[in-house]
Amino acid sequence: MRIHFTGIAGAGMSAVALMMRDAGHQVSGSDEDVFPPMSTYVAGLGFPVVYRFDAANLPADLDILVLGTSAKLGGEDNPEVAAARARGARITTFAELVGEVTAGRINTAVAGSFGKSTCTALLAHVLRQAGVDAGWMIGAISPSLPATGHWGAAPDMVLEGDEYVVSQSDPRSKFALYHPDHLLLTSLIHDHVNVFPTFAEYEAPFRALLRGLPAQGVAVMREHPAIRAVAHETRARIAWYDTQPCDGWFSRDVVYGETTRFTLVGPGGRELALTTTLLGAHNIENIVGVSAYLLERGLVSEGALAAALADFAGIRRRLDRLTTTSRIPLIEGFGSSYEKARSAIEALKLHYPHRPLTVVFEPHTFSWRSRDALSWYDTVFEGASRVLVIPPPEHGAASHHQSGYDEILARVAATGIPSQGVRTAEAATAALSGLKGDEIVLLLSSGPLLGLPDSLPAVFDRLYGA
Repeated sequence: MRIHFTGIAGAGMSAVALMMRDAGHQVSGSDEDVFPPMSTYVAGLGFPVVYRFDAANLPADLDILVLGTSAKLGGEDNPEVAAARARGARITTFAELVGEVTAGRINTAVAGSFGKSTCTALLAHVLRQAGVDAGWMIGAISPSLPATGHWGAAPDMVLEGDEYVVSQSDPRSKFALYHPDHLLLTSLIHDHVNVFPTFAEYEAPFRALLRGLPAQGVAVMREHPAIRAVAHETRARIAWYDTQPCDGWFSRDVVYGETTRFTLVGPGGRELALTTTLLGAHNIENIVGVSAYLLERGLVSEGALAAALADFAGIRRRLDRLTTTSRIPLIEGFGSSYEKARSAIEALKLHYPHRPLTVVFEPHTFSWRSRDALSWYDTVFEGASRVLVIPPPEHGAASHHQSGYDEILARVAATGIPSQGVRTAEAATAALSGLKGDEIVLLLSSGPLLGLPDSLPAVFDRLYGA
């Protein structure tokens, strides 16, 4: 088939495009207002990509147009959608397409409020290193994998299971379409308040996901009260995991460092020594969950698991060190929600306890811009010595209960942590140009951050080079 992806720079969209190309289809894509790392990544994928929306972008023999979910794409008003409809081509979403084409596979959904991108990438990496040609779809870039999407020859397919809506007109969660046989559930904390105003509404699709697992499936789930409260919904065999002793798999004797070492403890006193270069306690949690899943299903040996974990390089934007010679580490983290932002800050305080931490934050997602979530700002930056706040984007602002930039700045200032607004890349760079040399700087967003992840590393290496 000929498949065109409108909104190709979306992380899920590009991953599905790669899956479809691997499966033998011809793919192309278009997008606008894109930013690294996805813009750079998509440019190198080797299929036609145009950075404007135009009916002329569609191939003459188009079979399917896949439309992304971002508000900036324009939805039904996008000119490519109108042209595809006029031609009689099918218009669908990537979640619907994934559900259809993987119907004959053994699907594993990796779901949760946080941790799912890292866990999906880690599962794919371990299977690949162990010689299992599983398929995968990941909404993030990992340097340890050749691509974010892969069709694979083995029956197993590993899918990042996003709970966000399928499209602006379809309120189902994306993972509702993936018919998983097995599940890794990392977390269940209220998120995406723009589409799930209450926790009960947020929890509902997770309950349905658990109900849909077959009795012969395996559900590996983090030991947490919110997950315990919904666990009865599944017929699948349950295995629990945590970073504390629990009725299942857990970590013990963690020694943090450039290489972190710990013991994985499993049912019946099973023990395995593991190492990782990933930062933070949250990544120990991720590794325990992935290890529990792989060993519960018997997909890899203990030796293959340990070797693959040791050389897993993580995923982009999840605590990447961007500088090479600077005495001040410049780290990029992913801050799309409160829990993700907190885990990044806590990880840096854990690994760099004596360095003053400056956070450069962009409230990019609808959740961070919602007045209903303003209380997040009261505690999210605890442990930071200074916060620079970039203005929020404007797309979709009219359709949600949005707070303004001034409201956000006032809420951060009320915490007592020294803070300031920086409206331009130049202002942010100036604010970071007089550091003493013993600090650490965290760039935190799910958005473009004024291009700072690309421009600041050279500045830091020049100003603070060892």
